[in-house]
Amino acid sequence: MARVPRVAVIGGGPGGLYAAALLKRLDPAREITVWERNAADDTFGFGVVLSDETLGGIEHADPVVHRALQAEFVRWDTIDIVHRGRTLTSGGHGFAALGRRRLLEILHERCASLGVRLRFRTEAPPAAALATAYDLVIAADGVHSLTRGTHAEVFAPTITTHRCRYVWLAADFALDAFRFEIAETEHGVMQLHGYPYANGAAGARSTVIVEMREEVWRAAGFADLDERQSADRCAKIFADALGGRPLRANASSWSAFRTVVNERWSHGHTVLIGDAAHTAHFSIGSGTKLAVEDALALAACIEERPELPDALVAYESERRPVVESTQRAAAASLRWFEELATYTDQPPRQFAFGLLTRSRRVTHDNLRLRDPRFTRAVERDFGCPPGTPPMFTPFRLRGLTLRNRVVVSPMDMYSAVDGVPGDFHLVHLGARALGGAGLVMTEMVCVSPEGRITPGCAGLYNREQGDGWRRVTEFVHTRSPGTAIGVQLGHAGRKGATRVMWEGMDEPLPVGGWPLVAASPLPYRPGVSEVPHQLDRRQLDTIREQFTAAARRAQRSGFDLLELHCAHGYLLSGFLSPLTNRRTDAYGGSLTARLRFPLEVFDAVRADWPDDRPMTVRISATDWAPGGTTPEDAVEIARAFVAHGADAIDVSTGQVVSDERPEFGRSYQTPFADLIRNTLSVPVIAVGAISSWDDVNSLLLAGRTDLCALARPHLHDPQWTLHAAGAQGYEGPAAPWPPPYRAGSRTPPAGRTDDPKPRLTLR
Repeated sequence: MARVPRVAVIGGGPGGLYAAALLKRLDPAREITVWERNAADDTFGFGVVLSDETLGGIEHADPVVHRALQAEFVRWDTIDIVHRGRTLTSGGHGFAALGRRRLLEILHERCASLGVRLRFRTEAPPAAALATAYDLVIAADGVHSLTRGTHAEVFAPTITTHRCRYVWLAADFALDAFRFEIAETEHGVMQLHGYPYANGAAGARSTVIVEMREEVWRAAGFADLDERQSADRCAKIFADALGGRPLRANASSWSAFRTVVNERWSHGHTVLIGDAAHTAHFSIGSGTKLAVEDALALAACIEERPELPDALVAYESERRPVVESTQRAAAASLRWFEELATYTDQPPRQFAFGLLTRSRRVTHDNLRLRDPRFTRAVERDFGCPPGTPPMFTPFRLRGLTLRNRVVVSPMDMYSAVDGVPGDFHLVHLGARALGGAGLVMTEMVCVSPEGRITPGCAGLYNREQGDGWRRVTEFVHTRSPGTAIGVQLGHAGRKGATRVMWEGMDEPLPVGGWPLVAASPLPYRPGVSEVPHQLDRRQLDTIREQFTAAARRAQRSGFDLLELHCAHGYLLSGFLSPLTNRRTDAYGGSLTARLRFPLEVFDAVRADWPDDRPMTVRISATDWAPGGTTPEDAVEIARAFVAHGADAIDVSTGQVVSDERPEFGRSYQTPFADLIRNTLSVPVIAVGAISSWDDVNSLLLAGRTDLCALARPHLHDPQWTLHAAGAQGYEGPAAPWPPPYRAGSRTPPAGRTDDPKPRLTLR
């Protein structure tokens, strides 16, 4: 156990109080003092929600607190979603809530019984001053943490303010479910989040949070209302949800949610917990949960480690992955509500399913277990025949019908010789076609020798290359009938003349390179990459003609679909981003001007590509860098390509500039596909860390995408789609096993199965 005989806690919220109680219980000799600037009965907000997982940790660590909480909880398991007057109910979710004031009272009582000193109405001394007199300083001083701000150079916080305003209110009755209600007003869309937190002898109460975009809040005049007027106005807007009852305020000011992230959580023997260290949007009910779990982990690490510095490192190592995962889920949920207006025209059940799965923590498969009846209704609305998972429904693009919604994403293989696809490409793409995907895409196929990324990149700029690709398409069409194969055409631009990936990604060739061209003379890696030549009018015409010549060869080679690569910082992408296009002529400046050359290429290719065969466009929907392409820009870029005849937009992100900072995580790029699809009502292909068939089904049912492109899963398992069908018990026409492979369509048994099963249990 780390020796911390004297502990100071700044902040008397649930996290700080619970940390104090746990540390005192573990060592009654500790002197622990909690400073809280408010009175003991002051609190803000109303009810708090705790998960069964958190309660399990509390029960194990402190049964006294657990019993007190259990006696207070209001429990329910349904969610009501009201969409344009229609209420859709989903069950099986499981919630437990109690009043924040009662939670604090329980923790106050526990701390007092253990001998923790509670100093109310008292500002804590600065953390640096406390650190001279105490062995451990726990900064639980909230989202506006003075400790974090004072030592910002050490904790290195990043604070992001979001686009909605919200207010915490209360109603003096108990809702019978977690309720989400949407109000489409003359000023814009508003939403109510409500749940019960008390329903006993002391009275019945519910928390009510009202949220809306900043511009809606201002247009509705809330900026000019006081606390009471705001509560009355919200009660009037959501009168149906409240049954005409009023709303009550308690220091209920309108706020914009702020996401707090810190590079470090400790400084000497001062440590951040709860909202001081991290925040996660209230729509996933995680603030108090995270704070209490921080306290549990911190106390456990101090108990387990002999030295405090090691304990603080262990605490952060244990909690950071959990917090980051929660923050990713919260960010997805937050964005869904920010973009709520794009979803209101969805069919009611799809809208409800999208709301339930917005954080990606609840999925299609998970919801089938929780509420099979509701999930079957969503599947029927989507068009799933009985026994058919969403991913195995067909999808039509122009004259091409894909038998399922799975796409083998384009993946550069760097294995061509002089641009000619060989046996490797036949086996690589052929295996994935046999594996059941509806559409198999080639890697980026370059339109000229100078347009290659590496010497190992495939091309379509001569007859031999066309013949090589025809060998691949004929195999796919003959040996895997029903599978479509598409070609992705592109030009590397300033990212060309580099080594193959496994010899140094984006490293310039030491010998044998070629001159680079781009929208502007800006190297991809300053000081490392070659400075490209800015394309002039004649060169632009030449490159456009190279694309059309490649498209004609692609037609003769037998491809079913053509995708124009306008993403990832390659040539056409370089025209689209303001970070890479600094031109002052007709091809630079405004977004309309930056779109001009990519659209000229698209139009030329579309004119030479058969009318009945679809064309898609891959874009980078964000550059993940300040000053770059924004999601709003991406919507306009997609709108322009669709207006020119694109049949779907393949929505990727990033790789445009070398100093990007992507927000990696599960399905992390899908919100951009979602935004484009639901803003423009156009087909999209979602990509980016989609790894499970459950993710695919969830994204499709929620209306976030029409097709899902997977890369690494198909490298891991060429038969990923067939195995996904087997895992779901699907044996229909959308995922047929090739006749020679049918004997392997069932998972082989592993290990012995002849051991006798126990028949009796003796007590």
